[in-house]
Amino acid sequence: MSYPIHLSLFSFIFCLITTLSAEAAVSDISKIYQEQPTLEAFDVCFGGGCAEIRRVSLSPVEWLKVEAIFADKTKDAQLKAEFERKQIANAIGLLETIVGEKIGTATDRAGTFNNSKFPGQLDCNDESINTTTYMQLMHHYGLIKLHALEDMRTRNFFFNGWPHTTAVIREVATGRRYAVDSWFYDNGVPATIVPFEVWKSGYIPIDSPVQRH
Repeated sequence: MSYPIHLSLFSFIFCLITTLSAEAAVSDISKIYQEQPTLEAFDVCFGGGCAEIRRVSLSPVEWLKVEAIFADKTKDAQLKAEFERKQIANAIGLLETIVGEKIGTATDRAGTFNNSKFPGQLDCNDESINTTTYMQLMHHYGLIKLHALEDMRTRNFFFNGWPHTTAVIREVATGRRYAVDSWFYDNGVPATIVPFEVWKSGYIPIDSPVQRH
């Protein structure tokens, strides 16, 4: 399953080019964004603006841990989509932990600024690309059933704050969109999932270390 490059991705790339001295070529970023990841091989970004790209894989045992997160089901039909979003958030945290141990990003800290002295850092561009890749894996292997994946989105563009990018999903039944943001906390913490319009307004969780930056 591939995802076409819409205007939002070009906006993301524009944001990346104009705010970061990224070493990754735009063609490399587009390739990661569109390719269908598999357990045998998928690419992840780190280093800020996808400056570094590493191809990794997941073992059957590692993927079973992800599947286990989705094993629990709620009997309340009205809460099924909300429950799945929590599962997605937890699965992203787990995948960050597994992948982080493979590529040296297990020490990634929340946010971007003031973190350059720490090894294995990811900025919001790295986070949004990787989160989209992780959700592509979940969708491809049948774990995500009630949501569709959308293009990444960027807010602000300098006019009222620093640009910030997130992955996005859409609840199939209602069409409501949600930001899936793994940048607000350290590596391995479940992703933050909130209505997209809330995220777009400048949302930062009150307990996020980003608030102190």
